[in-house]
Amino acid sequence: MTNTRADRWLPALLLLFVGSGAAALIYEIVWLQLLQLVIGSSAVSVGVLLGTFMGGMCLGSLLFSRCVTNRRHPLRVYAALELGIGACGALLLVVMPVVGRVYTTWGGGNPGGFVLRGLVAAVCLLPPTLAMGATLPAVARWTRATRTGMSWLGFFYAGNIAGAVGGSLLAGFYLLRMFDMRTATYVGVAINLVVAAVAFALASVAPASPDPTGMDDEHGEPQPGAALVYVAIACSGACALAAEVVWTRLLALLFGATVYTFSIILAVFLVGLGLGSSVGSVLARSVQRPSLAFGWCQVLAMAAIAWGARTITASLPFWPVSPTLVPNVRIMFEFDLVRTMWAILPAAMLWGASFPLALASLVARGQEPGRLVGRVYAANTVGAVVGALGASLVLVAWVGSAHTQQVMIAVAAAAALLGFAAAFQASARGAALVGAAAAASACVLVPGVPPVPGMLVAYGRYMATVLGQAGQVVYVGEGLNSSVAVTRLPSGKLGYHNAGKIQASSEPEDMRLQRMLGHLTTIVPAAPRSVLVIGCGAGVTAGAVSISPKVEHVTIAEIEPLVPRVVSTYFGVENYHVVDNPKVQVVIDDARHYLLTSGQMFDGITSDPLDPWVKGAATLYTREFFEAAKAHLNPGGVITLFVQLYESTPEAVKSEIASFFAAFPDGIIVGNTFRGEGYDVVLLGQVGPTRIDLDRADAELRSPAFGQVAESLGEIHIGSAVDLFGNYSGRASDLTAYLKVAAINHDLDLRLQYLAGLGLERYESDPIYGDILQYKRFPEGVFTGSDALMAALRARIERRR
Repeated sequence: MTNTRADRWLPALLLLFVGSGAAALIYEIVWLQLLQLVIGSSAVSVGVLLGTFMGGMCLGSLLFSRCVTNRRHPLRVYAALELGIGACGALLLVVMPVVGRVYTTWGGGNPGGFVLRGLVAAVCLLPPTLAMGATLPAVARWTRATRTGMSWLGFFYAGNIAGAVGGSLLAGFYLLRMFDMRTATYVGVAINLVVAAVAFALASVAPASPDPTGMDDEHGEPQPGAALVYVAIACSGACALAAEVVWTRLLALLFGATVYTFSIILAVFLVGLGLGSSVGSVLARSVQRPSLAFGWCQVLAMAAIAWGARTITASLPFWPVSPTLVPNVRIMFEFDLVRTMWAILPAAMLWGASFPLALASLVARGQEPGRLVGRVYAANTVGAVVGALGASLVLVAWVGSAHTQQVMIAVAAAAALLGFAAAFQASARGAALVGAAAAASACVLVPGVPPVPGMLVAYGRYMATVLGQAGQVVYVGEGLNSSVAVTRLPSGKLGYHNAGKIQASSEPEDMRLQRMLGHLTTIVPAAPRSVLVIGCGAGVTAGAVSISPKVEHVTIAEIEPLVPRVVSTYFGVENYHVVDNPKVQVVIDDARHYLLTSGQMFDGITSDPLDPWVKGAATLYTREFFEAAKAHLNPGGVITLFVQLYESTPEAVKSEIASFFAAFPDGIIVGNTFRGEGYDVVLLGQVGPTRIDLDRADAELRSPAFGQVAESLGEIHIGSAVDLFGNYSGRASDLTAYLKVAAINHDLDLRLQYLAGLGLERYESDPIYGDILQYKRFPEGVFTGSDALMAALRARIERRR
């Protein structure tokens, strides 16, 4: 048993691990968000970041017992590790921008860029994650390698996870929403300092060893079947992280892929791990054969995976709930929390229970606790890395979510068989019987995993309300970065769906916006030879750009390979078969990463990214990104940006406009109305003062060379240059009062994604547009041209609502 003097301090240490977990999750959210600004938000970049983060923790747990002598007081070592984590957290705020500048200078977009991305992630993440991974093995030396000691470690693990739940919610719903990444980091550093101070204080009054005779031997005798348990806990970790990847992706379709959704899912998953670890820690003390309990835990995990798969794709989407009936988005968050717990909590609890049961299965006489815990933690983490990267980078895009979950059930069955084999070392018959039960369970559960409904991919949270009314899903695909669909209405109109909602269509209001984006980008500048299109979507904007006779080269930056390869082909008529155009180049990359690392200059940039409430999309709306885009424009170059007014809030719209005008102080707004009401707008900025030559634009649209451009505009009921620019709705200098309290969206706060995420169910586009129009007046000095054209334009602008 544990020494009485040491034992009485263990509950206090449990509280310290709660603090450690809270700080660790705050850092994880901040660091991954900061590094995505540098190396991109693509699945490959995120995979590099996740692999480095978890790999560092794995190495830290393995190397600790080899590099730190057991003669040091475990609590002092733990305190020093916490201080080191806090120091790294503060230092990374300074280091990351420097590393980012070096990375972009060296050209992270070249073919060897993936290696460079990994190097950047390693430089930034390995030092603190090595320390994070070493904290549990360090404290393990304050216990003994007994059932009771391993049970306490299970409670520490649960406490660490409980803190992580608090840290994820604190960062996602408060610190990053109200402040910025610096403030969140400082809160994490403060928690580390408090934890370290208390640990040092405990070390001054608590014994250094749980046993008056000293620590256990350095190696000790391994438990029979230990290798089987290590492999089994790795399989358990692989299932857990693969499930988190797959289920997060599917639930984001159902709830909306906002930062709040991701925080809710992460919190529920962590709650399940913590609860399960607590239960497993109690069982670890009492059960006679922990490895047998571990095996049955994996059998139950198989059933829980099947439950989660069925619930998320065949039950929750059909619950008769209309998001538009919810009076407050916070109530919707509560509902999403309940649905998430219903779907994924059982599996998460079983994976949480697996860790202390695996520890108890490996306890043997003479073992050094730090080494034992480090190995188990490392095995679990290695499996987690393989599961997360395998699911996100390979399986989902290759075989789909349904088959990936079937693979997870098979891996859980393998973990169960390994656990049973370790439990029945002396009884081949017993191992065969329970193994057959596990295999039979897998054979029953695997075929029952339902496919992902195309309607879920297309309509997400509105699936239950549009059943029987929506169009036919003619294509659905699960890609590397997102799931996409194409629908066809009875009228023949097409829709492109991403993030669980329609992103583009051939409906008149959407065609008007997409064509305006493309044509404004090529009509305003005098010589738009090279144009960058951010986001392929249906390809309509890129197609409008490509048909200009002045344009010689078009680059489309698209993060999801399925979009240009498959989706845009359905819109071939509307987008002029842009992907097959010889002067068009498609680059598969995060647009921000491509722009920062390409070194190319453009005469025009047009941006139509995903909705700003989609996690990660706000990086394309920051002042710093607009400044970078400006730096990649040739003299006289133009940038256009789509800003949606629907499913948004006045605060989010103001943030988008103010952030753009901060980089382009002479920018203007061009409105797109539908049935006389505001729908969305285009922001237009130019290097230098905005100057639009009406005479040149009018002459070009009348010339035979621009016949296809004129026809394209005619299809959206724009018959002349006056018609096009008559949609003018305001400029930066006239909107100072409107934007007075607007929150500028910066790289270090990404405030927009938090503001936009609160407007998911709101449809206030016309009132928002009306607020903008209150400040509209004819923009003297922006337009030049003949008296007749200027008079016609003035009349159009001054009378248009």
